[in-house]
Amino acid sequence: QVQLVESGGGLVLAGDSLRLSCAASGRTFSRYAVGWFRQAPGKEREFVAGFRRTDAGTYYADSVKGRFTISRDNAKKTVYLQMNNLKPEDTAVYYCAATDIFSASNDAYDSWGQGTQVTVSA
Repeated sequence: QVQLVESGGGLVLAGDSLRLSCAASGRTFSRYAVGWFRQAPGKEREFVAGFRRTDAGTYYADSVKGRFTISRDNAKKTVYLQMNNLKPEDTAVYYCAATDIFSASNDAYDSWGQGTQVTVSA
């Protein structure tokens, strides 16, 4: 497993931007597929964005396509989630997670960060 620590959350206004970071420990970070998930109060955790480790193909939930961008810097062992044009419905705790083979399912991931709160005010 790899240890993950998220940062960058905060309180912003609708239309603002935030960049979340997910810092990983371990020497083999580049071998993992990584996903961002979020969980709003009273709702299930849902997939937001992720990419495969093999060809770095990226995937996005329909609700964030065109607004969010996932990227990674293997040298820094960090994954980023750039969030633009934020909406109140983006309010949630955001988690990054790692797994061997990319999936949009929570159950496929065995390494999780502690989460970072994103609150978007109208």
